[in-house]
Amino acid sequence: MTHSSHPRRRLGMHGPEVSALGLGCMGMSDFYGPADDVQSLLVLNHALDIGINFLDTADMYGVGANERLLSRLLVERRREVVIATKFGNVRAPDGTMLRIDGSPAYVREACDASLQRLGVEHIDLYYQHRVDKKVPIEETVGAMAELVKAGKVGHLGLSEASAATIRRAHAVHPIAAVQTEYSLWSRDVEAEVLPTCRELGIALVPYSPLGRGFLTGAIRSAEQLAPDDRRRIHPRFQGENLDHNLALADALSALAEEWSYTPAQLALAWLLDQGDDIVPIPGTRSIARLDENALAARIHFDAGRRERIQGLLAAHAVAGTRYPAAQMGALNA
Repeated sequence: MTHSSHPRRRLGMHGPEVSALGLGCMGMSDFYGPADDVQSLLVLNHALDIGINFLDTADMYGVGANERLLSRLLVERRREVVIATKFGNVRAPDGTMLRIDGSPAYVREACDASLQRLGVEHIDLYYQHRVDKKVPIEETVGAMAELVKAGKVGHLGLSEASAATIRRAHAVHPIAAVQTEYSLWSRDVEAEVLPTCRELGIALVPYSPLGRGFLTGAIRSAEQLAPDDRRRIHPRFQGENLDHNLALADALSALAEEWSYTPAQLALAWLLDQGDDIVPIPGTRSIARLDENALAARIHFDAGRRERIQGLLAAHAVAGTRYPAAQMGALNA
């Protein structure tokens, strides 16, 4: 697959043009077991080689380590990359979650720190990672808009924001993208957030588009995961929920096999098929998986296949919440 052949989509009405599939970089530094920077850099370079240019990180991933990892790519290939990072989840040096901070002073401080770690002068897309309920969104986005004026940031985004918050934010400064969990097993965004984004001309960037790896069919039990893997505490990966959810994964795998796709390709193609304003960011630490995922952008469903998938989703409700109870309050805020 040549550099120019990966399909492109635009983030919002005036945002940058990016590869139809981006690459989520979180797992290269945090949450999903041990990290290997050498291997991760091979994957990152390969992504650019095949035309995947939209790289997603955040200051909290590895408590800054993920941004520093990306700086090693950006020093060589900055012009090829549309870089997105996020602020707002404040962690202690040992990784302990301290607070969500959307105060204007913190917005400025976090941006400067991200620019320094990334080794760049400009962040293409800057997201508020979680909405700070203590600070009016107008104040947070007002401070983010100042970063655009200062030339430090190109475009603004929100993550896990409610429809009402998105409207208020967009009234202060155009929002190019809203990032939220969206996949075959997390579809709550379809009720209000996605229609609001469409009305306002905002792109939707689904994270965990493969259900944190579950929709690939590879995870059969939590015991397969590294002891420190964050997914072990996620309700959907536990006990009876997991047993119940395996029926959905198995049904998807069977359908994918029938159509000669991998389950991951089916899941990503389904998301891409929901509209050309949708840019999923699957994460991976494997070149083979990256190539497999990239091919999903070439798949097109006809009405009959869409119906088969809808029928399968209707038959398999998902068991368990998206996050552990303590984190649910920060979603769709």
